[in-house]
Amino acid sequence: MIPLSDSIPSRSTPWVNYSVIAICSAAFLVQVSSGEGGNRIMEQFGMVPIRLTDPDAQPTIRQQVVIRTPRGIETGIVERKLAPSVLPPWLTVVTCMFLHGGWMHFLGNMWFLYVFGDNVEDRFGHVGYSVLYLATGIAAAMAHYASDTMSVVPTIGASGAIAGVMGAYAWLYPDARVKAVLPLFIVIQVFVLPAPVFLGIWFAIQTFSGISASAAGVAWWAHIGGFVAGILVALIAGRAHLASDPVQERRF
Repeated sequence: MIPLSDSIPSRSTPWVNYSVIAICSAAFLVQVSSGEGGNRIMEQFGMVPIRLTDPDAQPTIRQQVVIRTPRGIETGIVERKLAPSVLPPWLTVVTCMFLHGGWMHFLGNMWFLYVFGDNVEDRFGHVGYSVLYLATGIAAAMAHYASDTMSVVPTIGASGAIAGVMGAYAWLYPDARVKAVLPLFIVIQVFVLPAPVFLGIWFAIQTFSGISASAAGVAWWAHIGGFVAGILVALIAGRAHLASDPVQERRF
């Protein structure tokens, strides 16, 4: 399911949300323009769990390569060391939030953030939203780390922090509705769901995928950890306090 819009218009300009989207966009453009160097950037600034476990580790990965042989083009597996981190490993828990692994990864994350982030920033304020975003992003990264402390695969993406924003949204706006689209091959179905239902289905998919370890290469536990952290932050901040003003809804 892809959200198109929600029923809660923002009452203030979400400057922090726009800034996060701008920073992620700039970082992704640097990655794309770097060609193969984009992989090096991910290895230097992404979170590699084994580097948190053992800061002196020099992780190697197995990589499929295309080899030209006398018999023609063949594929092979080579081992190589990851590019060394240019930051202390603990700091990559933050920098990894602003990198992405491809266009779909980047565009999907930025769209979800655009749809849900403005309303959460509206309630938390600019400073509070900044703290929420970073805190839930770090919590998401640590949830992924806990799932495999010896992994040598660089972890990147804003998904965990955005999951935190979505968790906070689900708690703050229990009466909101989300217009979403479900692409079914050549049929596109548009429908409206209560926001907690839409976000609950999303969370259930992440949880099932994390438990079943489906789609290797996706940090499912970062999504789960970020979402739960977002709910907890909103709960601690107090829905009654943050949502004391009446909410104006738009009609679909």
